[in-house]
Amino acid sequence: METRELSVVAGSFVGFQVLFSVASPRLSLAVTPGYRRLPPTKLTEWNSRLVSTVHALIVGLFCLYILWFDDAVNANPVWGDPNLVKLNVAITCGYLLYDLVLLACNWSTMGDSFFVCHHLAALYAYGYVLTRGVLPYFANFRLISELSTPFVNQRWFYEALKYPRSHRLVVLNGVAMAVVFFVVRIGVMPSYWASVFATFGTLEFERLGLGAQVAWITSCIALDVLNTIWMYKIARGCYKVMTGRGGRKVKDDADGSIAADKKHANNHTD
Repeated sequence: METRELSVVAGSFVGFQVLFSVASPRLSLAVTPGYRRLPPTKLTEWNSRLVSTVHALIVGLFCLYILWFDDAVNANPVWGDPNLVKLNVAITCGYLLYDLVLLACNWSTMGDSFFVCHHLAALYAYGYVLTRGVLPYFANFRLISELSTPFVNQRWFYEALKYPRSHRLVVLNGVAMAVVFFVVRIGVMPSYWASVFATFGTLEFERLGLGAQVAWITSCIALDVLNTIWMYKIARGCYKVMTGRGGRKVKDDADGSIAADKKHANNHTD
């Protein structure tokens, strides 16, 4: 891994920690008076979800830029110039490390095994991108899924502030979350895997070596299984709200699914 990528990972880790500890509490107090009335455990998760949203917007929008304008990556998905992708992946790795530390310090209130599996699988795969510069197109494609995270976090914010689940803003956000989650995590699966299969048997694929091949394929399968589980929970929660069967529960099925991917890279529910 080059010095630039190491610096970005470290800077990302520190930056998100500062955002969590300093910026988020002050910004949240300025935006909503309900923040000061939250219990300590929810204050921690509120701040972590705000950090998650910031990370998701930075990385997700950067991903779209690369997808639309980085011709080198799109021309050769396995060995294209990874310069911009490595920068984006380094930001995400710093965030994931910060998030895992936060989880370890608050396991009793925020711990979730799905969340840990998701982050470890991502770090395992992104490690190859940072150290060898391989698979830039596929790494970038995966990060587009972060665009669903702000909607998931916003759903939790409404829940924490005790908005009725029948409130128009809650319903609209829930529907938007379900749609965006499906588009960026489930709907793209056929296209993504078609591109993966297209590389099999090519010289570029053989050059990867067995280690990178296994890391790539197994991590993708693991992430897609988790995304499918979360999509099911989101769809179930969304159906309950739209049919008036959801009621107002502080920790219901949907909220459980949000905890599944945590406030961060993934929380998912209705």
